[in-house]
Amino acid sequence: MVSAAVAVLLVASNMAAPAMQTKAGTIGAISPALCKDMRIHKVLTSKAPVGCNRLSLVTFPYFGFDGRVHGDGEIVVMDAAAKHVVGIFSRLAEMRFPIAKAKLMNQYDGNDDASMADDNTSAFNARKIVGGSSISLHAYGLAIDINPVQNPFVTRSGTSLKFDPPAGIAYANRVNDRPWKKARPGMAESAIDVFADGGFLIWGGYWSDPIDYQHFQVGRRLAEELARLPPAPAASAFDAVVQRYRACRAGSAHASRTECVASSTPGGRPDF
Repeated sequence: MVSAAVAVLLVASNMAAPAMQTKAGTIGAISPALCKDMRIHKVLTSKAPVGCNRLSLVTFPYFGFDGRVHGDGEIVVMDAAAKHVVGIFSRLAEMRFPIAKAKLMNQYDGNDDASMADDNTSAFNARKIVGGSSISLHAYGLAIDINPVQNPFVTRSGTSLKFDPPAGIAYANRVNDRPWKKARPGMAESAIDVFADGGFLIWGGYWSDPIDYQHFQVGRRLAEELARLPPAPAASAFDAVVQRYRACRAGSAHASRTECVASSTPGGRPDF
């Protein structure tokens, strides 16, 4: 059940087509106006593996760091995952997991550095992975970055570490139960199970270099498969991954998250 504070019926963005509305949020098609705006602001390019016809606008309420409910959360994700993304943000709101803001990448001209510096939670952005040539899982609408300041992107250079955004260095110590120190809400560690339960099985905080604390995604092979499939079969395929993972976690053996991520993924290990 969604808590009373979160059970708010949201109205879709005025740039979106009529939306499927739930107590936890809305799922709407990408309207021609929004699609055009995404292209103008370099969020959607000709190299994107999916177009506006395979994307959904998810609008949701969230708890802010001010302890209040905000009804203006917006992200764009692949249509196949949209209902599970609504579920993820509903669970986070129930947990009172704070989110600084969630604005469309259009407002940052697709600039990931600008979005991170603004502590913006985001999803779709047709770009390459940072420091590489491969297309990012964000370009499929199948990766979500949450609270980038509290969960920075960390790279190594010899014995030195670089934090992006720079303000994220305050969160280099990932322990939140620190004697005589105030708790630092909004860190991704408490949300790992929530994202995994919604099909985003891979957390960048487990990586060695870079360490991407803000980042949750699906496996690359799954993303490519979902992009090839028509919408209904793609949604069914994503649902199947979610159900396999949930069944594993609910099994009598009480399997660990790692074991269930492996058993829910072709080949027994997610490919990034």
